[in-house]
Amino acid sequence: METNGKKQTVNIVVLDGHCANPGDLSWDGFKELGSLTVYERTKAEEVVERAKDAQIVLVNKVSMKADIIAQLPQLKYIGVLATGFNHIDVKAAQEHGVTVCNIPSYSTYSVAQMVFASIFTITNRVEHYAQQTREGQWSKRSDFCYWDTPLLELAGKTMGIVGLGNIGMKVARIAREFGMEVYAYTSKNSVDLPSGIQKTTLDGLFSVSDILSLHCPLSERTRELIKAETLSKMKQGAILINTGRGPLVNEADVAAALESGQLAAYGADVMCSEPPAADNPLLKQPNAFITPHIAWATVEARSRLMNIALDNVKCFLEGAAQNVVNC
Repeated sequence: METNGKKQTVNIVVLDGHCANPGDLSWDGFKELGSLTVYERTKAEEVVERAKDAQIVLVNKVSMKADIIAQLPQLKYIGVLATGFNHIDVKAAQEHGVTVCNIPSYSTYSVAQMVFASIFTITNRVEHYAQQTREGQWSKRSDFCYWDTPLLELAGKTMGIVGLGNIGMKVARIAREFGMEVYAYTSKNSVDLPSGIQKTTLDGLFSVSDILSLHCPLSERTRELIKAETLSKMKQGAILINTGRGPLVNEADVAAALESGQLAAYGADVMCSEPPAADNPLLKQPNAFITPHIAWATVEARSRLMNIALDNVKCFLEGAAQNVVNC
């Protein structure tokens, strides 16, 4: 960066680098661009002090709202180490001349893989039977096999998908390979959809889906998209999968639907509050299969994330910013 025609050392601060890179990847590429400081985690009250001299701040989940941005006069760039940027006040950033960039499409394969890992956890109960085998249950049986839970085949079932972005489309294609019927609620035109993916209304999607998977962005329109009213429109005994955003669902209503049997199971990698409170009603439901927001966290996906984050900073410093979300 240049100030009054003179080259200036760029101060780069990573406020919460632990999740994206707990030590198995490298920050060395960023060190070549300027002075780098990496914090594993940063509390809200520490943000201003730690970022006050930075021109470039990288965050994963640390909130950068208007009041914070206003206290950082040196700040020129916020790099989000994720795809979602609800925790960044992009309007305030723009008003202060701060560019905000995110990381699109780095985790498509990993998240789609997690969707089906959750589905198979529910339909095949692999961990349940593996644990019983470790405990000697199979060894005690008279027959060559046994099962004590329903086992379901995906072929012939209907997969409903809310949102056909990169991940939603990948999930749709995989579902087709398993012989599933695929319906989607999407802004895309029907004529633009691949063969085998049928567009429908939201109510239509609820009514036909044996498995419903959420892949839409979080907005005021989609917040609590899944609640008591919409759950009542779903097939009795349907399966709900959420690898999108926690607040897409009302968790208390989902727990009640599991309790009543309206939902057969809920597979989620995201929660409204992360980590969730110990008394969250979903944690008491035996048919809620919750994982700690790990769909994005394969080493391959995180490597792509780090590479794109580095490219984003390089492009910004060269005056050709990419993946800008507040232009």
